[in-house]
Amino acid sequence: MNGPEDHASSSAVAGPAVRGPGVRGSGVPGPAEPGPGAPNSGVRDRPAVHATSGKPLGSSRPRQEGPTDLRLVPPALAAWATAALTLGASPGWTIGVVAVCLVVAGGLLVTGRNRERFVSHRDRSEAGRVRDESERSHGGSGRRPAEPDRSHGEPGCGSGGSDGGRGGPDRGRGDLGRNRVDPGRNRADPERSHGESGRSQAEPERRHGDLGRNRSEPERNRAAPEPSRARRRLLWRTWPKASVAAVLLCVAAAAASGGLHGADLRRGPVPDLARQYAEVTAEVEVTSDPRLTRPRIRGAHAAPTAVLLNAEVRRIEQPDGTVTATRTPVLVIVTVGSDSGDGATDGSDSGDSPAVASDSHGSPAAGSESGAPSGKTQRSPWLSLLPSTKVHVAARVVPELADGGRVAAVLRVQGSGPPRVVGEPSGAQRFAGELRAGLRAATEELEPDARALLPGLVVGDTSRIPPELDEAFKATDLTHLLAVSGANFTILLALLIGPPGLAQRAERRGLALRLGIPLRATAVLGGTLSLGFVIVCRPDPSVLRAAACGSIALLAIATGRRRSLIPALATAVLLLVLYDPWLSRSYGFLLSVLATGALLTLAPRWSVALQRRRVPPRLAEALAAAGAAQAVCAPVVVVLSARVSLVAVPCNLLAEFAVAPATVLGFMTLATALWAMPVAKALAWCASWPAGWIADIARTGAAVPGAGVDWPDSWAGALLLACVTVVLVLVGRRLLWHPWLSGACGLLLLLVLVQPTPLTRVITGWPPPGWRFVMCDVGQGDAMVLAAGDGAGVVVDAGPDPVLVDRCLRTLGITRIPLVVLTHFHADHVAGLPGVLRGRSVGAIETTDFEEPLDQAEFVHRQAAARRIPVTRAVAGERRRTGALDWRVLWPPPRPAPTPEGPNDASVALFVRSAGLTLLLLGDLEPPAQQALLRSPAGAALGGVDVLKVAHHGSAYQDPELIRRAAPRLALISAGADNPYGHPAPSTVAALRAGGATVLSTEEHGAMAVAGEGDRLWVAGA
Repeated sequence: MNGPEDHASSSAVAGPAVRGPGVRGSGVPGPAEPGPGAPNSGVRDRPAVHATSGKPLGSSRPRQEGPTDLRLVPPALAAWATAALTLGASPGWTIGVVAVCLVVAGGLLVTGRNRERFVSHRDRSEAGRVRDESERSHGGSGRRPAEPDRSHGEPGCGSGGSDGGRGGPDRGRGDLGRNRVDPGRNRADPERSHGESGRSQAEPERRHGDLGRNRSEPERNRAAPEPSRARRRLLWRTWPKASVAAVLLCVAAAAASGGLHGADLRRGPVPDLARQYAEVTAEVEVTSDPRLTRPRIRGAHAAPTAVLLNAEVRRIEQPDGTVTATRTPVLVIVTVGSDSGDGATDGSDSGDSPAVASDSHGSPAAGSESGAPSGKTQRSPWLSLLPSTKVHVAARVVPELADGGRVAAVLRVQGSGPPRVVGEPSGAQRFAGELRAGLRAATEELEPDARALLPGLVVGDTSRIPPELDEAFKATDLTHLLAVSGANFTILLALLIGPPGLAQRAERRGLALRLGIPLRATAVLGGTLSLGFVIVCRPDPSVLRAAACGSIALLAIATGRRRSLIPALATAVLLLVLYDPWLSRSYGFLLSVLATGALLTLAPRWSVALQRRRVPPRLAEALAAAGAAQAVCAPVVVVLSARVSLVAVPCNLLAEFAVAPATVLGFMTLATALWAMPVAKALAWCASWPAGWIADIARTGAAVPGAGVDWPDSWAGALLLACVTVVLVLVGRRLLWHPWLSGACGLLLLLVLVQPTPLTRVITGWPPPGWRFVMCDVGQGDAMVLAAGDGAGVVVDAGPDPVLVDRCLRTLGITRIPLVVLTHFHADHVAGLPGVLRGRSVGAIETTDFEEPLDQAEFVHRQAAARRIPVTRAVAGERRRTGALDWRVLWPPPRPAPTPEGPNDASVALFVRSAGLTLLLLGDLEPPAQQALLRSPAGAALGGVDVLKVAHHGSAYQDPELIRRAAPRLALISAGADNPYGHPAPSTVAALRAGGATVLSTEEHGAMAVAGEGDRLWVAGA
């Protein structure tokens, strides 16, 4: 069974039959007569598809692709740009654009149509002139020459010429007359005309071949009809007009769609109420899945967690009692912090952030009970809302912070109670919600990484992904795996129809063939699958793009037409931008289109180039796909992350092998969870292995010291990166021909990635040899390391960011931590704890006994319990030692003791000796606790120290007597650049310098390392 496109492609490859004296009618040119590709034949050479097939009998389906059809690309790009611009444009400007485009496009189309009619009339006139000249050349008799004899010899040979009918000019003229229909002659001799006509219909191809083959070159040039050249000129002149008209029509449609969608943000009372910060009651319809905000550290505290959901206001009651029906898109924010009693979490709740609760394994607990130090909190009922649900809320309307978004205002819901549902979700959304809930239930008992990752790989549910794993995926450019895209949809279609290239052939595969489903019914079933795919995975930009491209391919299969991927992508972009103009401003949509375009255009060429250089085909295809997508998407990604990943390509290659099995098993889990949960759990357990592999790849790649390079996060930086990428590609093409040079470059890249400590120490001077104490640069927070031997160190505080403290420890080569001291439970000292524990052996965690704030204290206990690390409490008088390092706890005093005024005054203070160097670490003690420390027995013995870690980031609240008593030679302050608290305070810096101390801070010098002993004390910056 051959599809229509196969017949077309085969005939295009074979061309017209050319017969020679060798084999009659075989279509193979003989030696006496050149074939179509011979010199001076006027036909361009084409590849020998049979000779290159590698099969003795040639290719069963010879196919030769023509040039890529790019006609839809300009209209799609023009519509994309227009939609992005007109969303924020005024109505008058939008109407003007639409009107101008329509008028100009109409004028171009009318002009082109009139010219075509003129040229058609001239063609008819020219045809009559050529006919008259031909008749005169035969003596003007109006009779046709004698019919050539076809009884033997080569077809078309007769006795009408002096040479016996073997190629003379008379034969050519006879053929010309025979292939022409003369109305006058037909009227004179109707019977003859009827016979000629029947013969003409029976042998069109043979006579056409005779006409072209039996005429000499001068005669062909003389007899070639002039109208063909005129029509070529017509096409050349009218085609650009038609293309420009098509672009203008798409621009007009995009402008109209963008203007209408932009008007939704300006109509109705909501925008005016937002400018007044009014309190209203409203009925809203949920349009997205609820999601939790990622916790953020603000000073010493973590911002409360909030539920975000997109919605449309359907009915709003203003403060004066006016009720208005409208349809305005808004963003709804519901605060569900831990002190609210509703708790957080399921999702963004990670074990890596103190503001969000997790289960005992360090990953988020969906729907866990509220409670206590175990760390489990109640799942907010707002997180259970499904799209299309209608909710009645009392909220304050405020303007959106960033202009250019797709919401008209923000509704901050007052109170943290459960939502008041006034309209149930649709049946389709309820079914999709049950499927997603079943997948979550089936994966509940898996290992933390697989439990968090598998729903994201299958349906894009990233609510369980902890921030630490999310950062690892960003560092390795694997985030596209968490956004359901074309890869997922391709896997689904492959299960249904098999390889798309065989879908229209007898050799087609897939479940549809096994079930006996016809081809067109398979296409309809695939369309239904596409719709379900969008509903279950939610209409995110990448999902819409993948579904649109897949639907176009299915339409081609259903109609028997040939699939062409570039036009399909352009059509998908055009339709989606016209349907939802906000996609034109979506970075996710942009990255999805760029990645798909790279896979369709660059990847095949790069794969062929690699195979020419003896790279195995499978490896060449994988390298080309990963490299092309990375090269095209990197300039956009750098705008979002300000960082270029150097491990993206190898990490994507290693993760690629696990994506398909994880996705297939995950979809099987999704399909079976509702009716056979034990089977679903077994399938989920099988899927957990490839999912865990992907998570391990992300974590390992992110842990590489040279995993990324900081880059300007602007469009100028993106342009610079694009230029650098082009240069690297051009240089890389030449390097592949030089194995030794390629190997040297590979070794250099490996050294840049691994950054072995001895080599980096020689090149950068960091860390300095013999360092004793390091103050890490973690922003507005504290994180310090005391050297405790080769690869070992005691960590004091963890800072606010796991990534920053982990990076600091990696540059120091710390792999073993005998003790982590957390001076108190403020977020800027404990939120980075997961970064300290990541990939390192930790002996114990020591904290203060004043466990406030409670949520951060519970977070620390959860982290320790997940890794089975004991937690102890520091008490004044305690003394410890490891190697050349020993320290003594000065504060807090043992119980019973007065209750401190706050967490700062309960900070753990240490006096440290390290190979003759003395250090005083004061945590965040404030003047009342500092004075009490001086009065204590431990403080009374304080004398001059070499290094003072200034309390509370150098704030103005310091006890002058403690500064005089300590008399430090070097005072170090950890503070974030441009922090809103004014740290370090000028008065504190002045007091320290007045006592003879050298004052240095991380906001100016970054990370600092102290080395030396006695009189030889020196500091090095990173």
